[in-house]
Amino acid sequence: MDFTPQELDTLIQKATKLKSMWKEGDPYSPLKNKTLAMIFDKSSTRTRVSFEAGMTQLGGHAIFLSPNDTQLGRGEPVQDSARVISSMTDVVMIRTFDHATVEQFATYSQVPVINALTDDYHPCQLLADVMTYVEQRGSIKGATVTWVGDGNNMCHSWMNAARQFDFQLNIACPEGYMPNAQLLAELGDRATIIHDAKQASENSNLVVTDVWASMGQEDEQKKRELAFADYQVNSSLMAEADKDALFMHCLPAHRGEEVTEDVLEGSQSVVWQEAENRLHAQKSLLVSLLVDQID
Repeated sequence: MDFTPQELDTLIQKATKLKSMWKEGDPYSPLKNKTLAMIFDKSSTRTRVSFEAGMTQLGGHAIFLSPNDTQLGRGEPVQDSARVISSMTDVVMIRTFDHATVEQFATYSQVPVINALTDDYHPCQLLADVMTYVEQRGSIKGATVTWVGDGNNMCHSWMNAARQFDFQLNIACPEGYMPNAQLLAELGDRATIIHDAKQASENSNLVVTDVWASMGQEDEQKKRELAFADYQVNSSLMAEADKDALFMHCLPAHRGEEVTEDVLEGSQSVVWQEAENRLHAQKSLLVSLLVDQID
């Protein structure tokens, strides 16, 4: 939400160009001598690999910092760590639980701070997701996207994306697992809650889901399996969507729970392209923050 819609469109275009350059073996190293500090409070595959590989490909360097390796893990105040880390690096990304941690770090940081996931939002994933849709179908403006599952951080970022990229969002979730009420109110008629997942998917251009129990919610697994039993993305649900509809999942996926094997591995699924695009979208983000142009 810190970017304008026009800036976001440009960022997606840059990501596509950077992907093409990388595939063609065209070296591009605008971040030479630049350092990214990567602060992880949550485990990660795609976030760590994409940011670290991205910095390498752009000629820079990334430092992995876990709670076991830093004073943050031993109780140093966030503002103190922010002042020190940002004085030695050029950009910081944080993957943590409490969204307030990222905001507080950014308040005291001298350099850009990237939200690489909090319990409230996952904006970097949305850059990759929109990029993937654009590659497959062109502009997402005016499309209908259906979110199926928990009203979690991914759902919240899809809600923000609906505003920024100008599309309609149907949200299919059970009672008790609704997205943030204030965020929903801000969207007005751009987002619609439809508790019936199949009804929500009717004529949709894109169907998206996520695991039923996110990191930190493992003790709720059995309870959530019961609550979300009617919210599995399967072939019958996809049949309600547009015949050319795409399927996305931010991964990791629990096959047989929130999505069936045949959908995840089927012809409508773009999850592997979506996962790779984390690399290219985040490279575009880094270039936009530190260079602001592609030669």
